[in-house]
Amino acid sequence: MLKNKQKKRQNDNYRQKQDPLKPEELPILRDCKENIDRIKGETGNSGDVVIREITVSGHKVAFLYIDGLTDSKMISDFLLEPFMEKESLPPQQDLFQYIIDKAVALGSIQTIDSWNQIYDSIFSGNTIIFVDGYTKAISGETKGWEKRSITEPTTQLSIRGPKDSFTETLRTNTALIRRRIKSPNLRLDSMKIGSVTQTDIAIMYIKGIANEKIVEEIKKRLKRIDIDGIIASGYIEQLIEDQSWTTFPTTFHTERPDVVCSQLLEGRVAIVVDGTPFVLTAPAIFVQFFQAPDDYYSRFDISTGIRLLRIIAFLIALIGPATYIAATTFHQEMIPTTMAIAIAAQRENVPFPAFIEALIMEITFEILREAGLRLPRAVGQAVSIVGALVIGQAAVQAGFVSPVMVIVVSITAIANFSTPIFAMAIAARLLRFVLMGLATMLGFYGMMLGLMFMAIHLCSLRSFGIPYMMPIAPFNIKNQQDTIVRFPLWALKNRPPFISKGNMMRTGSNQKPAPPSPDKGKSHKGDES
Repeated sequence: MLKNKQKKRQNDNYRQKQDPLKPEELPILRDCKENIDRIKGETGNSGDVVIREITVSGHKVAFLYIDGLTDSKMISDFLLEPFMEKESLPPQQDLFQYIIDKAVALGSIQTIDSWNQIYDSIFSGNTIIFVDGYTKAISGETKGWEKRSITEPTTQLSIRGPKDSFTETLRTNTALIRRRIKSPNLRLDSMKIGSVTQTDIAIMYIKGIANEKIVEEIKKRLKRIDIDGIIASGYIEQLIEDQSWTTFPTTFHTERPDVVCSQLLEGRVAIVVDGTPFVLTAPAIFVQFFQAPDDYYSRFDISTGIRLLRIIAFLIALIGPATYIAATTFHQEMIPTTMAIAIAAQRENVPFPAFIEALIMEITFEILREAGLRLPRAVGQAVSIVGALVIGQAAVQAGFVSPVMVIVVSITAIANFSTPIFAMAIAARLLRFVLMGLATMLGFYGMMLGLMFMAIHLCSLRSFGIPYMMPIAPFNIKNQQDTIVRFPLWALKNRPPFISKGNMMRTGSNQKPAPPSPDKGKSHKGDES
């Protein structure tokens, strides 16, 4: 205990030595040249730091911005040109106030008085104006960096849904949400995380629908993060989740604005991270990862059938190889006689037991899948398909694996792709190997033991205090309207009560569609006559 305290004290002392006097602890100087020299020294005379100095009424004025983060035409037309046209001021005119009121023709201007604000402003794409003789500066919004345009989603495709997706720009992503939810109750709270990167984070929720306790808990966990840099939303996901030792995702992520908006309307909270096209939503529950956008854009009976198909495919991806290993190793009596004879004939020349045979094929297929993802797009898919066909055929002809095992592994892989969310699909891929090992040792008893522990683990998980298996466990029949099956939209009257604690009404009364009544039809016919 004493050693740990000493080690922590040494780390704190080292960190204080590494972090000298912070920028906000130094005042802005009156001398404009000294301020410029300080910035040059702090940035190491970086080539992308542009400084332009002019003289107005005997006072030196300096413009500072980062090349590549700003709109050069905006700076030229709305900042430099007004000063060039008027080099002197009316008598008894305060230069600093004159710049704010009349000289700067920008939409957003603010006065800053600390170096922390200066560095935060220039690295966010704004232009800083230093005026000689003043211990404060002016920040004008001139953001204009290059950004990727809005394109079609690449990981969560939809047949009937919208074709736009999030980008790497924070304001573009928040605007895509604002455009769909035109309500003043849609709140956006901003913060910066990362001592070095100073990454912008936006927390979005609908006041009156979202649970205020969950909102406060998310803000508390975000403020608790102490890290040097946040590059993508995956960093945030790992630092705020309830349980780290689990393969199942407890935070939902998506690149589709329509999905985020639908979850905000259910009472969830969205976390938008600058620099990544994936937005986090919380809390997340298990059944949520089997719901696709098209489930709500199609009829309820079609959506229910497809959702059940996804759940069946998830079970196949989870226990497919393990079932084959257990049946052929311990429980041959459960296989029909004709099939058992055919399988035994195919495995006669295979030198490995069923577990090693399945392990070889599964690892080979995972390597091919990973190679297909990392290779260039033009050749990645071709290598995956050709590699699987060639290697599978060669392995069967060489006698390393049986044809039945190739079929089992192929069906398992295809079923794994049916899961809409990649995070849940990869959890099944990892647990598949565990169940294969248990099936090798204990057969179906080992599989049942593994599935039982998995169910216990799932029931013990929480996502920001919400049970992960809600509303299946604990089971509530009133909340089964949008879980394994989906009721019609007119029947989804209330929001999930375990998520939302505000306005629970989602649809009005008498929303069930119906044909016109006979009386109305007769009156309409009489009117025509």
